[in-house]
Amino acid sequence: MNPKDTIPDGQAEPPVQVEVAEQAVPEVASTEAPAVLAPAPLVAAERRPRGRTTLIIVAAAVLGIAAGTAVGYGVQADRAPTPLTALSQPDLAYPAKALPADQVPDPLPASQDRQVRTDGDLRKLLIPRPGGWRDNENATLIQDGWMGVDDYALAFKSEDYMFSEFLGNNVRRIAAVSWRKGAYGVARLRLVQFRSGIDSAAAAFAENQRAYMPEADRGAGNEGDALKGSVSGRYYLYKVDRKAGYMPNYRARAVFHRGDVMVEINMSDTVPISKKDIRTLAERQLERL
Repeated sequence: MNPKDTIPDGQAEPPVQVEVAEQAVPEVASTEAPAVLAPAPLVAAERRPRGRTTLIIVAAAVLGIAAGTAVGYGVQADRAPTPLTALSQPDLAYPAKALPADQVPDPLPASQDRQVRTDGDLRKLLIPRPGGWRDNENATLIQDGWMGVDDYALAFKSEDYMFSEFLGNNVRRIAAVSWRKGAYGVARLRLVQFRSGIDSAAAAFAENQRAYMPEADRGAGNEGDALKGSVSGRYYLYKVDRKAGYMPNYRARAVFHRGDVMVEINMSDTVPISKKDIRTLAERQLERL
């Protein structure tokens, strides 16, 4: 075969173009979720300034004080100065020279100088034994007219507490005496002297003793009666104590002070004690101080 036979003669016919009809593709529904609308942004409320009213009030008060001070200084500055008294006196209030020996006043007698009396023998300030009474031979806690602080504390229910109180309040000494009358009558007198100081320990101790006397369980159960001649002294009658199988117990008490000495008087008997009995002893002892 001749190679030329494979080459077509003339111009080749153009290829036939087949038009393929495009099929309409149906639209696929979108699977995406619908968009959510964002909420509208909130508009921030305008903040009210705090403390403005308080600052205004404080500022007004400060200005008022400052203005008042300024006005006051101005008024004082316009006034005439007030003359002051001289700090030094032209003449002395006491004699320049000591008095002659014949013009010097006599010192107070012991009967008028209370400090001289209490600084001496305190036992001498105890009243003498009244008529009809005798010395109490059973008063073993009293030695030659004196009583120890520890022995005096035994007369109270809270012995340890009272002993520490006496030491803390600087008890100086205690003069004491006891008498008997009839078969069962007993009288006890105590002069408790405290060391001198700024506070009146004697007055405070006497007041503490009177404080519980109106109580029925610890005291006399009544307010008592005022002691004549004393600022705060009082005397009391207790209610009779009756118990089956025992004789009745009558009691009386007086509490007062003078200066640095506190006085306590106790009476007991199986027969009634009158107010006059305890009052007489208390008034006599008060006069002796």
